[in-house]
Amino acid sequence: MTVTELVPYEDALATYDPVMGLEVHVELGTRTKMFCGCSTELGAEPNSQTCPTCLGMPGSLPVVNAIGVESAVKIGLALNCEIAEWCRFARKNYFYPDMPKNFQTSQYDEPIAFNGYLDVQLEDGEIFRVQIERAHMEEDTGKSLHVGGATGRIHGASHSLLDYNRAGIPLIEIVTKPIEGAGERAPEVAKAYVAELRELIKALDVSEARMEMGQMRCDVNLSLRPHGREKFGTRSETKNVNSLRSVERAARYEIQRHAAVLNSGGTIIQETRHFHEEDGSTTSGRVKEEAEDYRYFPEPDLVPIAPPRDWVEELRQGLPELPRVRRNRLREEWGVSEHDMQSILNAGAIEPIVATIDAGAPADQARKWWMGELARHANESGRALDELPITPQQVARVAELVTSGDLNDKLARQVLEGVLAGEGDPDTVVEKRGLKVVSDEGALGAAVDEAIAGNAAIADKIRAGKVAAAGALVGAVMKATRGQADAARVRELILERLAPADAGS
Repeated sequence: MTVTELVPYEDALATYDPVMGLEVHVELGTRTKMFCGCSTELGAEPNSQTCPTCLGMPGSLPVVNAIGVESAVKIGLALNCEIAEWCRFARKNYFYPDMPKNFQTSQYDEPIAFNGYLDVQLEDGEIFRVQIERAHMEEDTGKSLHVGGATGRIHGASHSLLDYNRAGIPLIEIVTKPIEGAGERAPEVAKAYVAELRELIKALDVSEARMEMGQMRCDVNLSLRPHGREKFGTRSETKNVNSLRSVERAARYEIQRHAAVLNSGGTIIQETRHFHEEDGSTTSGRVKEEAEDYRYFPEPDLVPIAPPRDWVEELRQGLPELPRVRRNRLREEWGVSEHDMQSILNAGAIEPIVATIDAGAPADQARKWWMGELARHANESGRALDELPITPQQVARVAELVTSGDLNDKLARQVLEGVLAGEGDPDTVVEKRGLKVVSDEGALGAAVDEAIAGNAAIADKIRAGKVAAAGALVGAVMKATRGQADAARVRELILERLAPADAGS
């Protein structure tokens, strides 16, 4: 059934409870593939990073990547999972045009990690616990390039090209248990969960988890059930969603689409769906298979994995400070509210701020510039903060120049603008643009005298005791000096010349 008009979101939630399941694939940052020694480096010529094993040639035998197993255990421990004492790989049989073996080496009923949870913080500070069903090891498929169509998808293409460089790259798939009880906040929970998971993966240093590069992608499973009913509805699975915003939009759209189908008397089809970034919609992909359709069976060429308990405990003890614990520590160190810390997190500013502080900037100055001027530039350019052409060390230098009095805030913004424009480091921009604060007493005194002479009425008010009027003269001096005067010193000079002896400064 084709739905042309969605049910308003509030109306959908008035009738139905959403139930979600999130499957996140994380591409591990290992040097070699999961079952062979081929390089995983990005950007190589198509099909140049392949071998008989990852091409599925007869007689080739896989060998498990030890770092891949270690990364899987670390992820499982960080997700509060139980780590299997014994597990094994399985063959997932399916027609994979971009997997030359025509099956995927994965884990089925015996994952390496299972039965965990991840607490996530929503925008208002509420903590929502997402239960984890499993985290298992598998390999990625190759990449298909569909040529000749208008959409880049297989439908309408004249032919397809296959690049097997990615085939065999290690993946960890993290699967949640059904997420119930989120109600109208289900899309927000989905976004917050993937965001927290991404931060955790990066903290473990097992992957860069760059969603825009496909290193982390999410399948959003969603179903609706009428209020009061226990049985789950039929689910759809929106595949390979690759941004936090898109995860939220996909969940919201599917809630509205499911409600429209159900309200019209239609039936939800269990299928995969494609997400469209341009308008936030989804379209049908293919009918979704059940587990038995994949004809799983144990991988005969790989021995089972039995992680030693002492090794698992050693990895547990070596886990880094996890993101939520670290954020709470930083929030206390920086003296900010939970709301402000959430804003910093949402802006992707935690790491830039930390690096700027490490480079010598006071915490308040680091937050000020990353959450102010630099966040504005990022929003206007459509880039993440860490993609801006400026380093934490350069921001720290700008903060140092402000603290020393060589720059005021207005001039500092111009320096940042120059660095972002590629004019050089902060000191170079200051020199080229002539942006240092005018601190010469003679020059400042002359500018103050000129402002007083040109604004006699305001000067008389100050002489009469209306000290607040000094702001207008300060503004005149700042304008005359192109914003390069030390405003505080200018005000002092004005009051020295005009204010009554008993007036405060």
